[in-house]
Amino acid sequence: MYRNTAYKLANLLKDIESGKLALPNIQRPFVWKPAQVRDLFDSLYRGFPVGTLMLWDTGAEVGTKQVGGGATDAVPKRLIIDGQQRLTSLYSVMKGIPVLTAAFEKKQIRIAFRPTDARFEVTDAAIQSDPEFIPNITVLWKDHYRKTVKSYFKRLAERRDAPLGDEEEERLEAAIDGVRDLRSFLFQVIDMEDSADAEAVAEIFTRINSKGINLSQADFVLTLLSVHWEEGRRALERFARKATDPKVAGSIANPFISPLPDQLLRVSVGLAFRRGRMQTIYQLLLGKDLQTGKTSKDRRDDQFDRLRQAQETVLDGDNWRRFLRCLRRAGFRSNRTVTSENALLFSYLLWLIGKEDFGIRHAELEPMIARWFFMAHTTGRYTSSPETVIEADLRRLASIEARNREAFRSELDRIIAATFTPDYWKITLPSRLDGTAAKSPALSAYWAALYLLDAEVLFSDIAVRDLLDPKRSGKADPNPKRGYLFPRAHLAEQGWNEHRQRALANTAFVAWPEGVESNVAPADYWETATHHLAPERVERQANWHALPPGWQTADYNTFLEQRRGLMAKVVHDAFVKIGQSNSNDDESTLDLIRGGETQTVEFKATARTSTETGKKDPRMQHAVAKAVCGLMNNEGGVVLIGVNDNKEILGIEDEMARLGKPNLDGFGLMVGEILTSRLSFPIARTVDIGFEECRGKTLCRIRVGLAPKPVFSKPVNGGEFVEFYVRQGARTDELKGDKAEEYKKQRFRWR
Repeated sequence: MYRNTAYKLANLLKDIESGKLALPNIQRPFVWKPAQVRDLFDSLYRGFPVGTLMLWDTGAEVGTKQVGGGATDAVPKRLIIDGQQRLTSLYSVMKGIPVLTAAFEKKQIRIAFRPTDARFEVTDAAIQSDPEFIPNITVLWKDHYRKTVKSYFKRLAERRDAPLGDEEEERLEAAIDGVRDLRSFLFQVIDMEDSADAEAVAEIFTRINSKGINLSQADFVLTLLSVHWEEGRRALERFARKATDPKVAGSIANPFISPLPDQLLRVSVGLAFRRGRMQTIYQLLLGKDLQTGKTSKDRRDDQFDRLRQAQETVLDGDNWRRFLRCLRRAGFRSNRTVTSENALLFSYLLWLIGKEDFGIRHAELEPMIARWFFMAHTTGRYTSSPETVIEADLRRLASIEARNREAFRSELDRIIAATFTPDYWKITLPSRLDGTAAKSPALSAYWAALYLLDAEVLFSDIAVRDLLDPKRSGKADPNPKRGYLFPRAHLAEQGWNEHRQRALANTAFVAWPEGVESNVAPADYWETATHHLAPERVERQANWHALPPGWQTADYNTFLEQRRGLMAKVVHDAFVKIGQSNSNDDESTLDLIRGGETQTVEFKATARTSTETGKKDPRMQHAVAKAVCGLMNNEGGVVLIGVNDNKEILGIEDEMARLGKPNLDGFGLMVGEILTSRLSFPIARTVDIGFEECRGKTLCRIRVGLAPKPVFSKPVNGGEFVEFYVRQGARTDELKGDKAEEYKKQRFRWR
């Protein structure tokens, strides 16, 4: 299964450079600190042991090309399983190649060497200017090595204002040669044969790895991607970065999850093969027939082609953003309330299946998957044995005839009903609210319910949704403010221990009115705290916050038990609301406005009329075209006409009345003409112009998809299509010159 051998470092680096030996990042992106790289070189130089490498023969035939690769994209003969960080460090420094950090940033590792005492250091400004150091040892493996040594001697002599003696030059040159000769360092290597399966490799890796790192089946599937479809793996990493970093070009960062490549891979293989167990996927991608156990290159190529098609769908930014709206539809606002990333990812998988296999429109699919996510998250459906559970769910859906939308909906509803039974609402959920954890699925469900029911903070007109809005919460205050209904000081006086004082059912979103003593018994503060509120408002707040009748004077244990039951009822009522009809294809218009302008949402008061003069103004038309252009060049979104920058709902009635055809059709035609005449790309496939009613006003809602190529806008007063706009954060900026070219290269390269 393996053999022990030794390889010269120079040969390892040569094989990496030629592609015969692959660095698959099987464990993680490069995460070593520069000081660790420095210490590695110091250990090599002094002859200390630096650990064993583990290589794995891929078994690929000579000349095999990667999936979708070019003429030079051959499958490597060996993979580095253990020692990736060490060899990445050595390859980067000795070849002068930047590394990609865990933050997805390219960084050059610069290590300095002082020959006088054979000292290695991380290069900084002081070392860079110190003639005692060779500030970047990369030069020692270049062709002009001798010239570098002479230059070093010259700088050193100038610093000392005296020539170096022959003996000292020989000593210093010997020290420098010692660094250059690290090319000949012999690494001890465990060379795994291609006959070794993933389980054996993982077991050996775990036993020899001093840090106790375990390899998962997902690691090995990612490794296969590195071998047979490197571009596919890189696409996963690019998407993970775009979904995490709001500063990267084309960012689709969100408040719910920063997905990892292996998580996205799970969704891709689920969509491609309707399988949940990664061990099975590994066998399939090897080209193995699960019935006979025989491996075939043609079968492997077919399986990778299926994965490629599925992954393109999974990594579609528009699909990702539309799915995340299901979470908002379910009342969830950020990762503060998402306790199960598996529930999120597997719900995305079902969303994609509903869209791709059953042809369900977004407007129908959103409430279905919102209900599913609410159920899966609240019950912890994918917490224990998640691969087994999702595979069972996929099997159930596989039995449904393709394009049978009603059967798909019915099967999801059947599973939800079988999970959310009357006993669940009356017994199971109240019992799960009996705890103190600040982050739990049951508490998240209750918070989501308050959001869905548009509840107010107790004793206030502040909306709970505003407290849960991730844009309003600072880093120093990671959790929305909660207060204790039975104050802890009061409970302590009664002899209740700290754990019981902090019961979930004793907490609520509270805004204590000025002058109200919040450390006394509820019976002593309730009347004072509610006297400024109308009776019907007090009743509504009591219902939202699950306050039992007469709770102020109740025994504490009785109060907790009764409130848990009422909290579960609030959750149930909100869950029912998720499935109620919603005419909007996206989240509700009012919710969209409350959220303010974002990277995917922009407001315009009018389409072509000046708000000051009431007359046609080309600047207004240009502003609308600019907004749409910016969204098309990023990841799409929504432009609402009839709402100003202060989120005031103005409506389009006045502007519509001035049209020759004063109705919605006329307004839609007018907006379409503005966009068609001012944008370089046809709007038919990427823009949908519609209308919504909100607070008695009519709004024009322009849904914008992402464009497949750069879109340009005409200047205010017409002319050529020369302006290139991009929506970045809550702004639409014009990019010019190198910035525009770099953005277009990154944004449209993979489309």
